[in-house]
Amino acid sequence: MSIDDVGTMLRHWRRHRRMSQQALAEDAEISTRHLSCLETGRARPSREMVLVITSALDVPLRERNTMLLAAGFAPAYRETDLSSAAMRPVRTALEHLLVRAEPYGAIVMDRRWDLVLANRPFRILAGLILGRPLEVGDNMLELTLRPDALGHVIQGLDQVARGLLLRLHREAVTSGDPELFDLLARLEAIDGVPSDWRRDAFVTDHPVAMTVDLDLGGQALSLFTTLTTMGTPTDVTASELRIEHYFPADEATEVWMHTLPLS
Repeated sequence: MSIDDVGTMLRHWRRHRRMSQQALAEDAEISTRHLSCLETGRARPSREMVLVITSALDVPLRERNTMLLAAGFAPAYRETDLSSAAMRPVRTALEHLLVRAEPYGAIVMDRRWDLVLANRPFRILAGLILGRPLEVGDNMLELTLRPDALGHVIQGLDQVARGLLLRLHREAVTSGDPELFDLLARLEAIDGVPSDWRRDAFVTDHPVAMTVDLDLGGQALSLFTTLTTMGTPTDVTASELRIEHYFPADEATEVWMHTLPLS
Protein backbone atom coordinates (compact mmCIF):
# COMPACT_ATOMS: atom_id res chain seq x y z
CA MET A 1 0.00 0.00 0.00
CA SER A 2 1.09 3.56 -0.56
CA ILE A 3 1.27 6.41 1.91
CA ASP A 4 -1.76 7.86 0.14
CA ASP A 5 -3.72 4.89 1.48
CA VAL A 6 -2.67 5.74 5.04
CA GLY A 7 -3.75 9.34 4.54
CA THR A 8 -7.12 8.19 3.21
CA MET A 9 -7.57 5.97 6.27
CA LEU A 10 -6.66 8.79 8.65
CA ARG A 11 -9.06 11.15 6.93
CA HIS A 12 -11.82 8.52 6.97
CA TRP A 13 -11.49 7.95 10.70
CA ARG A 14 -11.24 11.65 11.51
CA ARG A 15 -14.42 12.37 9.58
CA HIS A 16 -16.14 9.34 11.05
CA ARG A 17 -15.36 10.65 14.52
CA ARG A 18 -16.64 14.03 13.36
CA MET A 19 -13.44 15.77 14.33
CA SER A 20 -11.93 18.77 12.60
CA GLN A 21 -8.27 18.72 11.64
CA GLN A 22 -7.64 21.29 14.34
CA ALA A 23 -9.33 19.21 17.06
CA LEU A 24 -7.44 16.05 16.08
CA ALA A 25 -4.15 17.91 15.80
CA GLU A 26 -4.62 19.26 19.31
CA ASP A 27 -5.42 15.80 20.71
CA ALA A 28 -2.42 14.26 18.94
CA GLU A 29 -0.23 17.25 19.87
CA ILE A 30 0.88 17.95 16.30
CA SER A 31 0.35 20.91 14.00
CA THR A 32 -2.72 21.16 11.80
CA ARG A 33 -0.41 21.64 8.82
CA HIS A 34 1.42 18.38 9.55
CA LEU A 35 -1.85 16.49 9.93
CA SER A 36 -3.04 17.90 6.60
CA CYS A 37 0.18 16.72 4.96
CA LEU A 38 -0.30 13.24 6.43
CA GLU A 39 -3.87 13.01 5.15
CA THR A 40 -2.92 14.12 1.64
CA GLY A 41 0.19 11.93 1.44
CA ARG A 42 2.63 14.82 1.28
CA ALA A 43 4.26 13.59 4.51
CA ARG A 44 5.17 10.07 5.63
CA PRO A 45 3.95 9.13 9.12
CA SER A 46 6.32 7.45 11.53
CA ARG A 47 5.25 4.34 13.41
CA GLU A 48 4.82 6.43 16.56
CA MET A 49 2.74 9.00 14.69
CA VAL A 50 0.34 6.34 13.38
CA LEU A 51 -0.10 5.01 16.90
CA VAL A 52 -0.60 8.47 18.42
CA ILE A 53 -3.21 9.55 15.87
CA THR A 54 -5.12 6.25 15.86
CA SER A 55 -5.18 6.36 19.67
CA ALA A 56 -6.56 9.92 19.58
CA LEU A 57 -9.23 8.72 17.15
CA ASP A 58 -9.98 5.57 19.22
CA VAL A 59 -9.50 3.40 16.13
CA PRO A 60 -10.11 -0.33 16.80
CA LEU A 61 -6.91 -2.33 17.28
CA ARG A 62 -7.38 -4.42 14.12
CA GLU A 63 -7.62 -1.26 12.01
CA ARG A 64 -4.59 0.26 13.77
CA ASN A 65 -2.58 -2.77 12.65
CA THR A 66 -3.92 -2.34 9.12
CA MET A 67 -2.83 1.29 9.05
CA LEU A 68 0.63 0.39 10.37
CA LEU A 69 1.03 -2.20 7.62
CA ALA A 70 -0.11 0.36 5.04
CA ALA A 71 2.57 2.73 6.30
CA GLY A 72 5.23 0.02 6.02
CA PHE A 73 5.46 -0.99 9.68
CA ALA A 74 4.84 -4.21 11.57
CA PRO A 75 1.56 -4.54 13.52
CA ALA A 76 1.71 -3.27 17.09
CA TYR A 77 -1.06 -5.43 18.53
CA ARG A 78 -1.00 -9.21 18.61
CA GLU A 79 -4.02 -11.40 17.85
CA THR A 80 -4.00 -14.36 20.24
CA ASP A 81 -6.24 -17.40 20.09
CA LEU A 82 -8.56 -17.43 23.08
CA SER A 83 -7.69 -21.06 23.80
CA SER A 84 -3.97 -20.30 24.17
CA ALA A 85 -2.17 -20.30 27.50
CA ALA A 86 -1.51 -16.57 27.22
CA MET A 87 -5.25 -15.90 27.12
CA ARG A 88 -6.12 -18.16 30.07
CA PRO A 89 -6.76 -15.20 32.45
CA VAL A 90 -9.13 -13.62 29.92
CA ARG A 91 -11.01 -16.85 29.36
CA THR A 92 -11.25 -17.45 33.11
CA ALA A 93 -12.70 -13.98 33.61
CA LEU A 94 -15.25 -14.53 30.85
CA GLU A 95 -16.31 -17.89 32.27
CA HIS A 96 -16.68 -16.26 35.69
CA LEU A 97 -18.97 -13.58 34.24
CA LEU A 98 -21.13 -16.19 32.53
CA VAL A 99 -21.53 -18.26 35.69
CA ARG A 100 -22.31 -15.19 37.77
CA ALA A 101 -25.05 -14.25 35.30
CA GLU A 102 -27.08 -17.39 36.09
CA PRO A 103 -30.02 -17.99 36.11
CA TYR A 104 -30.03 -15.43 33.31
CA GLY A 105 -28.59 -16.24 29.90
CA ALA A 106 -25.24 -14.84 28.79
CA ILE A 107 -22.95 -15.48 25.84
CA VAL A 108 -19.61 -14.31 24.46
CA MET A 109 -19.23 -13.53 20.75
CA ASP A 110 -16.42 -12.38 18.50
CA ARG A 111 -16.51 -9.40 16.14
CA ARG A 112 -18.43 -11.43 13.53
CA TRP A 113 -21.13 -12.27 16.11
CA ASP A 114 -19.98 -15.90 16.14
CA LEU A 115 -20.50 -17.78 19.41
CA VAL A 116 -17.42 -18.21 21.58
CA LEU A 117 -18.90 -19.18 24.97
CA ALA A 118 -22.39 -19.59 26.44
CA ASN A 119 -23.62 -20.25 29.96
CA ARG A 120 -26.01 -23.02 30.96
CA PRO A 121 -29.28 -21.02 30.97
CA PHE A 122 -28.67 -19.76 27.46
CA ARG A 123 -27.68 -23.19 26.21
CA ILE A 124 -30.82 -24.72 27.70
CA LEU A 125 -33.10 -22.05 26.23
CA ALA A 126 -31.45 -22.14 22.81
CA GLY A 127 -31.50 -25.93 22.78
CA LEU A 128 -35.23 -25.99 23.48
CA ILE A 129 -35.83 -23.73 20.50
CA LEU A 130 -33.28 -25.14 18.05
CA GLY A 131 -33.82 -28.79 18.83
CA ARG A 132 -30.05 -29.22 18.90
CA PRO A 133 -27.17 -28.05 21.10
CA LEU A 134 -25.56 -24.69 20.42
CA GLU A 135 -22.12 -24.97 18.84
CA VAL A 136 -19.10 -22.71 19.08
CA GLY A 137 -18.95 -20.76 15.82
CA ASP A 138 -22.72 -20.51 15.40
CA ASN A 139 -23.49 -17.03 14.09
CA MET A 140 -25.94 -15.59 16.58
CA LEU A 141 -27.40 -13.00 14.20
CA GLU A 142 -28.06 -15.63 11.58
CA LEU A 143 -29.65 -18.00 14.11
CA THR A 144 -31.83 -15.17 15.41
CA LEU A 145 -33.19 -14.22 11.99
CA ARG A 146 -33.60 -17.65 10.42
CA PRO A 147 -37.21 -18.92 10.70
CA ASP A 148 -35.89 -22.49 10.98
CA ALA A 149 -33.65 -21.58 13.93
CA LEU A 150 -34.51 -19.07 16.68
CA GLY A 151 -36.62 -16.80 14.51
CA HIS A 152 -39.79 -18.90 14.60
CA VAL A 153 -40.39 -18.18 18.31
CA ILE A 154 -39.64 -14.45 18.17
CA GLN A 155 -42.70 -12.24 18.20
CA GLY A 156 -42.35 -9.24 15.90
CA LEU A 157 -39.36 -10.74 14.13
CA ASP A 158 -39.62 -8.08 11.43
CA GLN A 159 -38.86 -5.31 13.91
CA VAL A 160 -36.09 -7.30 15.60
CA ALA A 161 -34.49 -7.89 12.20
CA ARG A 162 -34.50 -4.17 11.41
CA GLY A 163 -32.74 -3.34 14.67
CA LEU A 164 -30.08 -6.03 14.26
CA LEU A 165 -29.34 -5.14 10.64
CA LEU A 166 -29.06 -1.45 11.46
CA ARG A 167 -26.58 -2.20 14.23
CA LEU A 168 -24.53 -4.51 12.02
CA HIS A 169 -24.52 -1.94 9.23
CA ARG A 170 -23.22 0.73 11.60
CA GLU A 171 -20.45 -1.61 12.78
CA ALA A 172 -19.49 -2.48 9.20
CA VAL A 173 -19.33 1.18 8.16
CA THR A 174 -17.45 2.18 11.31
CA SER A 175 -14.79 -0.51 10.98
CA GLY A 176 -14.75 -0.94 7.21
CA ASP A 177 -14.53 -4.67 7.95
CA PRO A 178 -15.36 -6.63 4.75
CA GLU A 179 -16.41 -9.67 6.78
CA LEU A 180 -19.17 -7.63 8.42
CA PHE A 181 -20.40 -6.42 5.03
CA ASP A 182 -20.42 -10.05 3.86
CA LEU A 183 -22.41 -11.03 6.94
CA LEU A 184 -24.88 -8.22 6.29
CA ALA A 185 -25.43 -9.46 2.74
CA ARG A 186 -25.92 -13.02 4.03
CA LEU A 187 -28.51 -11.88 6.56
CA GLU A 188 -30.37 -9.79 3.98
CA ALA A 189 -30.77 -12.95 1.88
CA ILE A 190 -32.59 -14.85 4.64
CA ASP A 191 -36.22 -15.51 3.76
CA GLY A 192 -38.54 -13.05 5.49
CA VAL A 193 -35.91 -10.44 6.40
CA PRO A 194 -37.41 -7.03 5.46
CA SER A 195 -35.72 -5.43 2.45
CA ASP A 196 -36.54 -1.94 3.78
CA TRP A 197 -34.74 -2.44 7.12
CA ARG A 198 -32.98 0.91 6.79
CA ARG A 199 -36.21 2.83 7.37
CA ASP A 200 -35.84 2.50 11.16
CA ALA A 201 -32.73 4.68 10.97
CA PHE A 202 -35.10 7.64 10.77
CA VAL A 203 -37.24 6.62 13.75
CA THR A 204 -36.50 8.73 16.83
CA ASP A 205 -39.20 7.58 19.27
CA HIS A 206 -37.55 4.41 20.60
CA PRO A 207 -38.31 2.84 23.99
CA VAL A 208 -35.75 2.99 26.80
CA ALA A 209 -34.81 -0.66 26.25
CA MET A 210 -35.69 -2.81 23.25
CA THR A 211 -37.20 -6.14 24.27
CA VAL A 212 -37.40 -9.46 22.48
CA ASP A 213 -40.62 -11.37 23.05
CA LEU A 214 -40.70 -15.15 22.63
CA ASP A 215 -43.52 -17.65 22.36
CA LEU A 216 -41.99 -20.85 23.69
CA GLY A 217 -44.75 -23.37 23.11
CA GLY A 218 -47.36 -21.16 24.76
CA GLN A 219 -44.96 -19.81 27.38
CA ALA A 220 -44.54 -16.08 26.80
CA LEU A 221 -41.09 -14.72 27.61
CA SER A 222 -39.87 -11.14 27.38
CA LEU A 223 -36.16 -10.34 27.44
CA PHE A 224 -33.92 -7.34 27.01
CA THR A 225 -30.20 -7.52 26.39
CA THR A 226 -27.02 -5.64 27.24
CA LEU A 227 -23.71 -5.77 25.37
CA THR A 228 -20.40 -5.38 27.18
CA THR A 229 -16.86 -5.17 25.82
CA MET A 230 -13.51 -5.47 27.58
CA GLY A 231 -11.92 -2.25 28.78
CA THR A 232 -8.50 -1.12 27.47
CA PRO A 233 -7.43 -4.43 25.91
CA THR A 234 -4.07 -4.63 24.11
CA ASP A 235 -4.82 -7.80 22.14
CA VAL A 236 -6.95 -7.75 18.98
CA THR A 237 -8.90 -10.87 19.97
CA ALA A 238 -9.73 -9.55 23.42
CA SER A 239 -10.68 -6.12 22.05
CA GLU A 240 -13.28 -7.65 19.72
CA LEU A 241 -15.05 -9.90 22.22
CA ARG A 242 -18.54 -8.90 23.32
CA ILE A 243 -20.56 -10.28 26.22
CA GLU A 244 -24.33 -10.28 25.82
CA HIS A 245 -26.57 -10.71 28.87
CA TYR A 246 -30.26 -11.61 28.62
CA PHE A 247 -32.39 -10.17 31.41
CA PRO A 248 -36.10 -10.74 32.13
CA ALA A 249 -38.25 -7.80 31.11
CA ASP A 250 -41.25 -8.88 33.21
CA GLU A 251 -42.05 -10.88 36.33
CA ALA A 252 -43.35 -13.95 34.46
CA THR A 253 -40.05 -14.29 32.59
CA GLU A 254 -38.12 -13.82 35.84
CA VAL A 255 -40.05 -16.67 37.46
CA TRP A 256 -39.61 -18.96 34.43
CA MET A 257 -35.86 -18.39 34.27
CA HIS A 258 -35.52 -19.43 37.91
CA THR A 259 -37.18 -22.77 37.08
CA LEU A 260 -34.45 -23.81 34.59
CA PRO A 261 -32.68 -27.02 35.70
CA LEU A 262 -29.11 -25.77 35.94
CA SER A 263 -27.62 -28.57 37.98
